[in-house]
Amino acid sequence: MCGIIGYTGILNAGQIIIDGLMSLEYRGYDSAGFAYFPDNNTDKIEVIKSTGKVCNLENKIHENIKENHPLCGIGHTRWATHGGVSETNSHPHSSGKVTLIHNGIIENYQELANKMAAKSKYPVSQTDTEIAAMVIDSYYNGDPYEAIKNACNELDGSYAFCIMFSDIPGCIFSIRKNSPLVGAVCDEGSFVASDVVAVIDYTKEYFILPEMTIAKLTKDSFEICDFDGNEIIPEIMHINWDIAAAKKGGYDHFMLKEIHEQPEALLKTIAPRIVNNLPDFSNDGVDDSLFTGLSRIVIVACGTAMHAGMLGKIMIEKYTRIPVSVDIASEFRYADPILDENTLVIAISQSGETADTLAAIKLAKNANARTLAVVNVKGSAIARESEYVLYTHAGPEISVASTKAYTVQLAIMYLIAYRMALVNKLADESVISLKISGLLDSMDKMKKMLEMDEELYLITSKIKKADNIFYLGRGIDYAIACEGSLKLKEISYIHSEAYAAGELKHGTISLIVDNVPVIAFATQDNVYQKVISNVVEVRSRGAYVILVTKAGKHVDTTLCDHHIVLPRMDEEYTPFCTAVVLQYLAYYTAIRKDLNVDQPRNLAKSVTVE
Repeated sequence: MCGIIGYTGILNAGQIIIDGLMSLEYRGYDSAGFAYFPDNNTDKIEVIKSTGKVCNLENKIHENIKENHPLCGIGHTRWATHGGVSETNSHPHSSGKVTLIHNGIIENYQELANKMAAKSKYPVSQTDTEIAAMVIDSYYNGDPYEAIKNACNELDGSYAFCIMFSDIPGCIFSIRKNSPLVGAVCDEGSFVASDVVAVIDYTKEYFILPEMTIAKLTKDSFEICDFDGNEIIPEIMHINWDIAAAKKGGYDHFMLKEIHEQPEALLKTIAPRIVNNLPDFSNDGVDDSLFTGLSRIVIVACGTAMHAGMLGKIMIEKYTRIPVSVDIASEFRYADPILDENTLVIAISQSGETADTLAAIKLAKNANARTLAVVNVKGSAIARESEYVLYTHAGPEISVASTKAYTVQLAIMYLIAYRMALVNKLADESVISLKISGLLDSMDKMKKMLEMDEELYLITSKIKKADNIFYLGRGIDYAIACEGSLKLKEISYIHSEAYAAGELKHGTISLIVDNVPVIAFATQDNVYQKVISNVVEVRSRGAYVILVTKAGKHVDTTLCDHHIVLPRMDEEYTPFCTAVVLQYLAYYTAIRKDLNVDQPRNLAKSVTVE
C-alpha cells in the first residue's frame, strides 16, 4: 500500500526521497510528503506535503529548499485509510518532538485517540497515523528506544514506521509489524524503504528489517536491536536483477513491458527446476515428503494470485487425484477451516506481504498443517512464515495490474502438479517428461501471441465503449476468464464479469442484450462444442462476440465478430497464450480510454493491510 523511504547520509536527501517515492508509485497513493532536518546541527524538523502525484511534492520541495540541501529525511506516499485525501491527513505527521511516516493500520486508534484527547496537549485527529505519533511522543523523555517500545506495546494492528525526533538530528528510527521494510547501507549513507526498488540506484545489498526490532539509521551505520537491547544482525541479501528491470526500457508503460517479459520470466522460473527433463525442487530445499500422505490441499490467495490457484487446483487434481480447494485468503482466515498434519496449505502472493494471505499461512501453521509459499520476493513475510518456499523469478513487477507474476505462478503450479504425480507414483517419468517439454514449448507459443498486438488493439475499439463485458469459459478456460475479467475492470474501469459458460441459463443470459461484448474461450476439446453452443445462445441475443480457440478448429464465421486463434498446442498449456490475449485486451482498452495503465485509481500493488 503506502510507500516509505528514509535516508540519512552525505547526499541530497530531498532528491533521494523524491526519486525513491517515484520508484514506489506502483504501490498506489493519493498524496505525498517529506520531512527533513534543514540543518543536522539544529533541533528542528520541517514538513512539506501535497495531494496528487509525487511531482507535485517535488515542485514544492524545490520551491521551499533553494540552498543547503538536507542530509536526512523521510518520505511517504499515502493510500488513504483513515481520514480523507488532504494535505492535513498526508504523512509525515508530527506530535511534539516526534515526526513519523506509516504504512499499515492501527486498529485500536479510536481508543487511543480518546486517551490522547483526554490529555489537553493533544488535539483530535482524523488519522490513525497521527494518533501513533501522539502515543510515541507521550512516552518520549529523551530515550527514543523506550518511547517506541512502550508505544508499540499499546498499538494494535500493522505498521511500518520511520520516525525522527527533533532533538536527535541526522537520525531515523524504524520498526515494523506485519508491514514490509528493507534496509541498506552504502558509502553514501543509510536507507530504509518499503521495497528495494527505492534503493537499487545506490546498492544491491539489502536486508529485511526483522519484525518488532528497532533500527537506528545514521549516515555511517544501521544499528538494530530487540526490545531488550540485544543487537540483531540481519541476513544480507543480494538483488539479482539489474536496475534496468525496474525501468520502462523504451516501452510506453510498465504493464506493456511486463507482458513482453513473460517468456523470459517463465524460463527463469522453470529452467532451474528441471533435472533430466523432470521437475525437481531439490535446490529450493523442498523435500518430496511434503507431497506424500496428503488428504487434501488448500490454496489460499487474493486477486490474480487466486486465479493462478484456480488453475493450480485443476492441474493438481488432474495429476494426483487429491482434493484441492481454493480459498480467498480473507475468507479462509475467518472461516474456522478444517486443517491437520495431512493438509498442505499453499499460499500464493507476488509480494509475499499480502496481509490476509500472511494471516492464513500463520493460521495453517498453528493447526499443524504443512505450508508452502509461492512468492516473488525473497525474504518476504509469507516466505519467512512458511515451512517451504518456491520463489518465482519474475523480477520486479511495477505495474499494479499483474501480468508476468501471474504466468510464473501458473508455471509453478504446473511443476507442483507434475512433481506430486512423480512422487506419488501416479505417472511415469516418460509421461511427465513429455509434459515438461510441452510446458517449455509454451514459451515459444507465447512469443507468437505477443506478435498479435495490432489485431488485439483493433478489437478494443468496440470494447472501450461498453458499459458491461462478459467472459465465458469452462474448466481451464473459466479460470482464465476470471483473470481476464479482473484485468479488464481494474485498469479500464469497465464493469466485467466472468461466468462458467454452463451457468448462462441459470440467470446470466438475462444480461445479454444487443452489442454487449462477450469474450468466450473455447480451447478445451472435451467441452468445445458445449462452449460453442453457449456462444450461439449469446450471439442469437445480439452479443458482440470475441471467440478464442486453438488452431485447427473449424469455426463458423457467423458465430463471432472476431476470432482469435491460438497456436497449435496441447490444450493443457493454452492458459499461457490466453493470458497474453486477456492482458492485451485490457491494456489496449485502457489505452484507448486514455487511462493511467500502470497506476489505476484506488488500487495498490501490494495489499499489506486488511
